[in-house]
Amino acid sequence: MKNIAALFLMLIVGALVVAAPHPALAQTAVPSYSIDAIRYATVPNFPLAGLIPGSPADQKIDIAMVVWLIRGGGHTILFDSGFHRQKYIDQFHPTEFLSPEKAVQEAGVDPASVTDIIISHAHWDHMDGIDLFPAATIWIQKAEYEYYTGAAWQPGGRHGGIEPEDVQELVRRNIAGKVRVVDGDDKEILPGIRAYTGARHTYASQYIRVEGSPTFVLASDNCYLYENLNSHRAGATFLPTDAPGNIAAQARMIELAGSADRVVPGHDAEQFKRFPTIGRVAHIR
Repeated sequence: MKNIAALFLMLIVGALVVAAPHPALAQTAVPSYSIDAIRYATVPNFPLAGLIPGSPADQKIDIAMVVWLIRGGGHTILFDSGFHRQKYIDQFHPTEFLSPEKAVQEAGVDPASVTDIIISHAHWDHMDGIDLFPAATIWIQKAEYEYYTGAAWQPGGRHGGIEPEDVQELVRRNIAGKVRVVDGDDKEILPGIRAYTGARHTYASQYIRVEGSPTFVLASDNCYLYENLNSHRAGATFLPTDAPGNIAAQARMIELAGSADRVVPGHDAEQFKRFPTIGRVAHIR
């Protein structure tokens, strides 16, 4: 009888051991990320029609030049890296310009401590600053990387807005083992941070969803302004035929965020009014 009882106990214990998940299989907890928008410059008198097609030709607005800082889970992450080359300063005459690595310092972050940079797309004002953060691993869509390091520069390729030196730096970083390519839509980059495609601002642009309480979607140029969301109008797209996909992507952003108020556009200065702001830094969450 004692042997039967002992066997029964062993079976129960064994069942409990089998039912318990192996640590390697346990789901990684989502960090409690903070999110800040950092305004490193303003481009004054930008034609609104370049952001919202069909707007009056003479209507202009001041647009914010922004990088977004995400901290949590042992990572210090930038979404986009801004620009710093003198040629663009001379061309666009930004006001209150502060090189992105110095602007990030105003949020209390040492540029050398940035662990990751998620690049929404390869345009000069979003990827030009990767060299300012030498320790960071760069995350970019696989198709975006392959196109702008290859076919974009072949006959018939499209590389408007792409800085050759930025592409060269991207390749150097890849050779150094500091680039991670994101292969497609709805992919987890880090726990609680997922990348989405479909907006086609460039060949294979991406935007991100940062889970939390509440969840936010950072759109970058896949949605320029809050007005794009409100009026259901596309911004600039890689090809004119991509505009319907951009509008559909904006609707998806709202669904992913749970509210249009939690979709943060790429160049809208309004984000520095909607969220508590000190100096150049708006605290989104």
